[in-house]
Amino acid sequence: MIETTQNQELHTPYNVSLSLKREDLIHPYISGNKYRKLKYNIAFAKANTYKTLLTFGGAYSNHIAATAVAGMRYGFQTVGVIRGEELGVDLEKTLKENTTLAKAVSCGMQLKFISREMYKQKEEASILGLLKKEYPDAYILPEGGTNDLAIKGCEEILTAEDLSYDYICCAVGTGGTISGIINSASFSQKILGFPALKGDFLNDDLQKLTTKPNWELQQTYHFGGYAKITQELVSFINDFKKTYDILLDPIYTGKMMFGLFDLISKGYFPQNSRILAIHTGGLQGVSGINKKLERKGLQTIAI
Repeated sequence: MIETTQNQELHTPYNVSLSLKREDLIHPYISGNKYRKLKYNIAFAKANTYKTLLTFGGAYSNHIAATAVAGMRYGFQTVGVIRGEELGVDLEKTLKENTTLAKAVSCGMQLKFISREMYKQKEEASILGLLKKEYPDAYILPEGGTNDLAIKGCEEILTAEDLSYDYICCAVGTGGTISGIINSASFSQKILGFPALKGDFLNDDLQKLTTKPNWELQQTYHFGGYAKITQELVSFINDFKKTYDILLDPIYTGKMMFGLFDLISKGYFPQNSRILAIHTGGLQGVSGINKKLERKGLQTIAI
């Protein structure tokens, strides 16, 4: 895997300079922020002789797929605690329809399906206690992989040459990636986050994860919430691919770039601003999303 990624300039008709940091090129599955978040966690698990990585996620979680691939690569058993016990009723059917979970299983991950109600309580001591009892040699990673070691890894996304940009933009899930970027950015840079989830709770979470004030969340480009996709978004992703030959995912980077281009067109950024957007990978889930779109007879994402 490579750690040094390239900044690709995107030519636009607007009076700003826009580049995309190609973190998606690190690895097909352990890509972008998934690699950054796992890097120091895996080193810690190795150093402390853990045999198993256990983590949480939904049916199309990039983090689940990345953890499964990383476990196979670095010699860990892996367990994925998956939201939705109904998915485990007919596992063969689920794996046929869901490429993310199928990939995880092919890498040796054991899937443990739990109810959505129980999943909401996954961070409570009682649930974690049960999991530690069932998997005593497991190193437990939170949903999305965000913890202090993950933030440390995400602090390495920006390089010294990136300090010349005025704005840094990234998609936001659990807040770990943008926290690392905020920590490593200069105080003169503005960090814009584009949440994939609805709700204002992320502001409170980020205030706990970082102490710098130079960030802002753009709350209007979630397209209805996590994993919610519209045909307008699909069309944008396909047009972006046709123009720049770069694939975006519809959960995170597609929404970020849609929002970023919308802000640019509305004059949000001063003339001659230098903007760097972070491509955080997550492309493994596109084929699974396409299957859902096909079942509904809708336009799919051109891969």
